[in-house]
Amino acid sequence: MQNNSNRTAITIILVILIVMTSFATGLATGSLVKNNPIRTALGYDKPSSLATSGTPCPDCRCPSPSGNAEGLECEPCPAVQFGEDAEKCSEYVSSSTPRELQTLFKPFWESWAHLHKHYVDQPLDDVILMRGAIEGMLAATGDKHTSYMDPQTYEQANAEMEGSYTGIGAWVNTSGEFVEIVSPMKGSPAEEAGLKPKDIVIAVNGQDVSGTAGDIVLQSILGPAGEVVVLTIRRGDEVFDVSITRRVINIPVVEYEMLEGDIAYIALYTFNDKAVEQVSNALDNLMPQNPKGLIFDLRDNGGGYLYASIEIASMFIKDGVILYEEYGDGTRDTYKASGKVKAADVPMVVLINAGSASASEIVAGALQDRGRAKLLGTVSYGKGSVQSWIDLSDNEGGVRITIARWLTPNGNQIAEIGLTPDIEVAISDADIEAKRDPQRDAAIEYLQQ
Repeated sequence: MQNNSNRTAITIILVILIVMTSFATGLATGSLVKNNPIRTALGYDKPSSLATSGTPCPDCRCPSPSGNAEGLECEPCPAVQFGEDAEKCSEYVSSSTPRELQTLFKPFWESWAHLHKHYVDQPLDDVILMRGAIEGMLAATGDKHTSYMDPQTYEQANAEMEGSYTGIGAWVNTSGEFVEIVSPMKGSPAEEAGLKPKDIVIAVNGQDVSGTAGDIVLQSILGPAGEVVVLTIRRGDEVFDVSITRRVINIPVVEYEMLEGDIAYIALYTFNDKAVEQVSNALDNLMPQNPKGLIFDLRDNGGGYLYASIEIASMFIKDGVILYEEYGDGTRDTYKASGKVKAADVPMVVLINAGSASASEIVAGALQDRGRAKLLGTVSYGKGSVQSWIDLSDNEGGVRITIARWLTPNGNQIAEIGLTPDIEVAISDADIEAKRDPQRDAAIEYLQQ
């Protein structure tokens, strides 16, 4: 009976995810976060475009009828449910009928049954198999930013956006073949160990992670404060080990100061739920000093909340377009400046590098296209898509689904391309070791001209 319950639960999850995946590109409420109330309050979210069609709730049954898979009995499956509107099944429309879904999933359940009957090492963990099935389904989209996060990883990912966690202190991409460093956090063990954007983790504590899901690799990188983790890093053609002592990471948000020559400087390290307020406070303190120029440092900022990027860009742009979101059907949503401008006229330079990703690129791209600021540094990461984070039932983690691609005000798509700086200035290993910052120096020089 327990196995039947497991199969039922898995069926529900799979059907839900098929429906979500089928319509992900048609959603009109693109967001980097799940049900963000601030975004809604700001008017960035709209009612779902998944309009009702009058399709009744299906009286579905498990996709593999009894007798078609060895030893597999079938129980009635509940109607498709999702979120707060679980009772309104007619809002969720699939291109496949319940019977077609039965046929579609017949090979899956046959494989499930054969695995349980014939696999050499028994008993199998049904929860692990279920999570693997979700993982494989999302990976089949071919989109590295559409993925499943198990409960621990999902909790950790949300903790990072809330301000603190235990680990090495790096923004990472877990959706590719290997875990990739997007950027080390300011003052973190990862930064101190010399990790750089685009570094690839190929082994953890001497264990080869080839073929291992990125979320599982991430769990082996994280761990108790005070313990050492050894990462084998591939950087271009170079392979080497790095020993990093984990600690509690209090994610910095904003640092600001008035530099010599009356140049205001703001460094933003993440677009979390504190970013808008802290950038606003920084400008409130700096602008009354009548700076001759402003440096906005987005280097190694791995991104964050979409609403935060729009609100922060609006502090420097009086009006007009910040970005477009483009959906799978070619339709677009336009996001404009909020009108809460604080520094519209001061000459401005934005610092970017390969660790500037996602929300950082939205802000930098808007300021560049609108002629509001010059970009200085090196080419940015190139993440031009928008993800929605969705909780799964029964605390089984969450899914991250690409729902749209975003475009700069000039209609440029930067995915896998990045933003090209107006003024290209590199920073060398020797500069880093000597604690020199030729990029910031070049920005100061430009603003003083």
